[in-house]
Amino acid sequence: MSGLIGKKLGMTQIFTDDGTAVGVTVLEVGPCPVVQVRTAERDGYAAVQLGFGRRRDTRARKPEAGHAARAGLDYVPQVLAEFEPQEDREYEPGEQLTVDMFEVGQRVKISGRTKGRGFQGVVKRHGFGGGRKSHGGSSTLRSPGSIGPGTDPSRVIKGRKMAGQMGNTVRTASNRRIERIDAEKNLLMIRGSVPGARDNIVLIRPARRGD
Repeated sequence: MSGLIGKKLGMTQIFTDDGTAVGVTVLEVGPCPVVQVRTAERDGYAAVQLGFGRRRDTRARKPEAGHAARAGLDYVPQVLAEFEPQEDREYEPGEQLTVDMFEVGQRVKISGRTKGRGFQGVVKRHGFGGGRKSHGGSSTLRSPGSIGPGTDPSRVIKGRKMAGQMGNTVRTASNRRIERIDAEKNLLMIRGSVPGARDNIVLIRPARRGD
């Protein structure tokens, strides 16, 4: 299987066998039921649709409940995501996938939605240095300065770094190492940071060469 769905719980630190303190992000990963198996003959591509979490019955719509019931589930998953299947393995709807598919020391890549920062200026969004803070610079401390030539081409060039919406985008943290696995509690401890805030939904995939 090429991945699982999880939730970010927060950060802490653990100690390795030689006593080194390592900062880790704790993820609750799975168990993820197989909701649907897509095939190239029927759907045009091969994929495995997994679910994670449990939606309240009052929040579940009838089409969603019917889709989950066809996989033998008596609840509607909170999140659905598709992953590339392994070529040498067959999947059955209703099958539960857990963190046992990962190993300590394995490298993974984790995708999640970053924290939304709202509308921000160029100093915070792009790291601009700002204007002069000495004599006469009181009105240009955090301004972007000139944004384009006046005569030719007499317009602002596309891609110019300016103020705007910051954060709230999907980012992927690559080549993260699995430091510890707690199969009983469905926990993965990943070295380093992971995109998003606490309780953020993340997708965990094995890292390939070049990731």
